[in-house]
Amino acid sequence: MKDRWKILMAAPLLLLLPLHTSASPAYDDQPARHSDGHTCVGCVLVVSMIEQLAQVHNSTVQASMERLCSYLPEKLSLKTTCYLVVHLFGPDIIKLLSADRNADVVCHTLEFCKQDPGQPLCHLYPLPKEAWKLTLEKARQIVEKSPTLKYSRSGSDICSLPFLAKICQKIKLAIKNSMPFKDVDSDKYSVFPTLRGYHWRGRDCNDSNGMVYPGRRPDNWDIHQDSNCNGIWGVDPKDGIPYEKKFCEGSQPRGIILLGDSAGAHFHIPPEWITASQMSLKSFLNLPTAITDELDWPQLSGVTGFLNSTNGVKENSIYLRLRKRNHCNHRDYQNISRNGASSQNLETFIESLSRNQLLDHPAIVIYAMIGNDVCNGKNDPVPEMTTPKKLYSKVMQTLQYLNSHLPNGSHVILYGLPDGTFLWDNLHSRYHPLGQLNKDVTYAHFYSFLSCVQVSPCLGWMSSNKTLRTLTTERAEQLSNTLKKIATSEKFTNFNLFYMDFDFREITEEWKKRGGQPWQLIEPVDGFHPNEVASLLLADRFWKKVQLQWPQVLGKENPFNPQIEQVFGDQGGH
Repeated sequence: MKDRWKILMAAPLLLLLPLHTSASPAYDDQPARHSDGHTCVGCVLVVSMIEQLAQVHNSTVQASMERLCSYLPEKLSLKTTCYLVVHLFGPDIIKLLSADRNADVVCHTLEFCKQDPGQPLCHLYPLPKEAWKLTLEKARQIVEKSPTLKYSRSGSDICSLPFLAKICQKIKLAIKNSMPFKDVDSDKYSVFPTLRGYHWRGRDCNDSNGMVYPGRRPDNWDIHQDSNCNGIWGVDPKDGIPYEKKFCEGSQPRGIILLGDSAGAHFHIPPEWITASQMSLKSFLNLPTAITDELDWPQLSGVTGFLNSTNGVKENSIYLRLRKRNHCNHRDYQNISRNGASSQNLETFIESLSRNQLLDHPAIVIYAMIGNDVCNGKNDPVPEMTTPKKLYSKVMQTLQYLNSHLPNGSHVILYGLPDGTFLWDNLHSRYHPLGQLNKDVTYAHFYSFLSCVQVSPCLGWMSSNKTLRTLTTERAEQLSNTLKKIATSEKFTNFNLFYMDFDFREITEEWKKRGGQPWQLIEPVDGFHPNEVASLLLADRFWKKVQLQWPQVLGKENPFNPQIEQVFGDQGGH
């Protein structure tokens, strides 16, 4: 099974793979009840897409598989890998779907999903009318002589099959050659967008010089080169004054740094990737970029996003507001977020934060571990939640680290945790994208399926159990109160410390005033993360509250912004 999963993981068909690395912490060391839940979810997703494509286009299953592969880009060998998967499992899938077996039956028959003894049956779609055991028995008879299934049951690597060895090797080589050799945990700036490049932190303007990077104080007022990549350098020929000195001295430049989880990284699976009626060649153009960004879209996030919203809302990210306030802040952003991050594992990647106390400008740091301290996918999630005592210890450790790395005059804002009961209350009765075509899968079904195979990003809130949802919210409140206590009682030499509630209700009310519905603020595919609109509305709320209560955090408005634009235009873009 693991070998089969390795092949499928490389395939773009497994678009739900991010559930494995999304908002929930890793819990792979826990013995799984159902062989591998990610394998099962991936299979059900893929087979559902194939089945629905055939339905939408009134075509055969074979044609729908070929159609799906044809949509995928050549980059990262996505199209080639897709055809390999079709070559391997297509004949079996065709036989089963042609016999009116749904995705659950197909995946259990092919053993991508497995019901272990004494454990419940995990299924996304309504169960067949006849007994499950009988249904599965009949389905197995259909593919009993399948050579691929027979070989995979032996536990051997499918890529060792003589007729597949060369294909597998080509795919591995193609993927390797198309992936730039980049350390994803590097604290270096880059001219490359993904793999923790400038989608995540300001674009480097001189990749060959390690002393040139966004956020540093200008070297000799940048007379000869742009040492901080804000696009402002050289000398005004009219008076001989360096432009950086003329336009930026005393303007209180500062950067924005986010320490966050998948919500801060803006985890996003476009619904058109899994919705048969919306799929096209155009739908998957951004798939390679998304894969190399870990299925995150920080370039569109509410904190560090530098691109205009794709949803047409007028609000901008915190970074773009800081840049507009003072053009000397150009490119000074860092999104140090990870899927699955929490207070308990932040120490494993906080060192990728780049700030030099002596050479760099102060920074605004937002600490926003908003979910994973209460979210996990375990059977009994409450004992695994972070306790207030553990949170206090880890947050203090983080703040001490920041105090030893941030330039004096910086600011740190601790974000509280949200009330995630919003998810069930607003989504449970609505149809998931996989269920919209045939009106057969609601978010309640989807949540239950993820929970059953133990890959739920947040069993505490994505549950029909009201008591569990309440307990999760109570712990979230306890942790928020702990953060508030730290902010009001602890002092640090190099930064001021503040606390801000993560009040989703406020932005929900704002959205409703605009004619929107609450469910429109949640990612439709995973049914868990705040979407781009919600992220930008939260940024707007953050900005307004800081302006009102702690205006010193944002720095001055630079009166020379018009002159900077006149001389340097867009300052080099991003």
